[in-house]
Amino acid sequence: MNLLKEFFVDNKCSYLDNKEQITHYKMIEECDSESAEALVERGFRRFGKMYFRPVCSECTECQSLKIDVANYNFSKSERRIMKKGSHLTTYVQTPTLTRDHLKIFKKYHLHMGERKGWEYTETTPENYHSSFISGHEDFGYEVLYYDEDKLIAVDLIDILENGISSIYFYYDPDYSHLSLGKLSLYNQIKFAKSRDKNWIYLGYYVKECPSLSYKSEYKPYLTLKGRPSEFEKYEWF
Repeated sequence: MNLLKEFFVDNKCSYLDNKEQITHYKMIEECDSESAEALVERGFRRFGKMYFRPVCSECTECQSLKIDVANYNFSKSERRIMKKGSHLTTYVQTPTLTRDHLKIFKKYHLHMGERKGWEYTETTPENYHSSFISGHEDFGYEVLYYDEDKLIAVDLIDILENGISSIYFYYDPDYSHLSLGKLSLYNQIKFAKSRDKNWIYLGYYVKECPSLSYKSEYKPYLTLKGRPSEFEKYEWF
């Protein structure tokens, strides 16, 4: 692992209105899987070569959450969603970039702008590569969802020794009826169970943020205590 630079940024909160946010960033070149997992277990997320986490001194609303895979049991409604999407074909591979990726990515974010008020910024191939392809090393993958020969969704994940870290998921809104966001998570859980992995790292749960509050629905789960440094023991409860 080669730490290129480390810094803190103070800006507008990404999750809650009328709040400021302090984010701790680490730019890492050739990060190995063990080091990546150590950071994730301490509340860091990864986009490209950048690992980051909020470290706001007066707010603890961002809670790192991970699903307890071994004790997760699918409900009848969850099984219905899996059955509804069973005709789809999936491929797991190292992250790639095609015109279809960018087309669906744009379509998804425009849809979420209408649905949830997300701000839209045009994503260039360079932006996408920096966020989702660069830094994948030997543990970053994409799961491609196809309806026959049409790409309809992309799930970006890190497959680590003890679990799967969910990085980002986007889909073609024309296929919203398939509940693809939920389906992708259920498939992650199924995959983790099949490989005897303990956790699905879901990132941050924020109770008052509609885009993140749903994560508490996936039980049982654990949350990270505090913001331990790389040199401190971590505790999930």
